[in-house]
Amino acid sequence: MTVTQARHRETDPMPGQRGQASAPGPQAQAPVPGPQTQAPAGQAGPAGPGSADRRSDLAAALRPLLIDVGIPVGTYFLLRGAFGLSLWLSLALSSVGPAVRSIGGLMAERKLNLLAVLMLAVNLAGIAVSFLTGDPRAMIAKDSAVSSVIAFAILGSVLLRHPLMSAGLKPFMTKGEPRRSAAWDRLSAASPQFRRLELLFSTIWGVALLAECAARLVGAYTLPVTTMVWLGTVITLGAIAVAIVAGGAAAGPIQKMIDAETAAS
Repeated sequence: MTVTQARHRETDPMPGQRGQASAPGPQAQAPVPGPQTQAPAGQAGPAGPGSADRRSDLAAALRPLLIDVGIPVGTYFLLRGAFGLSLWLSLALSSVGPAVRSIGGLMAERKLNLLAVLMLAVNLAGIAVSFLTGDPRAMIAKDSAVSSVIAFAILGSVLLRHPLMSAGLKPFMTKGEPRRSAAWDRLSAASPQFRRLELLFSTIWGVALLAECAARLVGAYTLPVTTMVWLGTVITLGAIAVAIVAGGAAAGPIQKMIDAETAAS
């Protein structure tokens, strides 16, 4: 006998009393537990496992940024400000970490660590500029040149319909799961909407880095050098934060499409 049938039998009037109103008993008032009263798995409230998973994903996404960008920048300011080392020596020593990360990535995974290579290129460019010009404003402006090259490369990849930022977005969206990775590949090959979202994501990052480049360049030659030493880092981190938030306009629908495609496969 099912739960629904049991409830009907308990609340039906006795034979011969069909026309009389029956008083509701406790059985008629008590809710019957069933699937409709249970919270879906993974939605245990604001502090449930779903929230923990999202925090874990965010931490995993930001960890490379902290290691490859935050540590070299922090090392430079520590050596330069706290220990009073020269500009080129501070840059050279802060380049050790990105260099090790780049070489380690090539040896272990047979691929370049793009963030580490970027920081290494920025530091090497800074060392070269400091030797050639000795101009502190040129030292600050050189970061803009590196950002602009990356921005134009990303925007160029959008024009060529091969968005560069998809290489970084795919592992984050698929979490390394074979089924989700296969879903990404199918959608990227067959869905025009998915391709448009990929292009949009790269466009957002390209524009954000280009804006960061322009802001750094203007600040390098209009603001005091002592201000731009710390403000340049704030501008860079701000541009990255804006790109992450704005990129959600593309990353959110991409994730939903991957979820649906994975469930359907």
